[in-house]
Amino acid sequence: MRSEPKKAHKMARVVIDTNVLVSAFINNGKPRKLLLKLLEEHTVILSSQMLAELADVLSRDKFFVTSSQVDRFISVLVRKTKIVSVDSSFKVILEDPDDDIVLNTALSGKADYIVTGDKHLLSLRKFEKIEVLKVNQMLEILS
Repeated sequence: MRSEPKKAHKMARVVIDTNVLVSAFINNGKPRKLLLKLLEEHTVILSSQMLAELADVLSRDKFFVTSSQVDRFISVLVRKTKIVSVDSSFKVILEDPDDDIVLNTALSGKADYIVTGDKHLLSLRKFEKIEVLKVNQMLEILS
C-alpha cells in the first residue's frame, strides 16, 4: 500500500523538472498553476544545468515559441527561484543520465520534493529524503 504524501510544511523546497516547466510554459493547465503557486508561496530550486536544458528544449521547433519568449521565461525563473550549484554527482538513472541532474540539483538545494512527469524519476518515489511526485500529487499537498 502506498502511503499518502505528507502535507507540505510552511515553506517547501521544490525542484521542478524540465518537463513540468515546459508544460507550465506552453499550456495553461495544472503545471502552470503549480509553478505559480510554488513561486509565490514556496522555494523553487533549479540549477544552471536545468535552466540550460530548459532553454534547449524550449528552443526546439515543435514548440513554436520565440527566443525572446524563452529568454523572458528563463529570466523570471532566475529571479524568482533559488539557483543552486550542483555539488553532487550521483548516477542513479542509468536509462536516462540527464535525469541525474534533477536528483543532484534537489540534493544540492536541500529540496523536500521533486515534481516531474518523468517515469524514471517517478519510479524512485523517494531519493535520499526527497519525495518524487507528479504535478497532481504536489497540488494535493499544497491544497
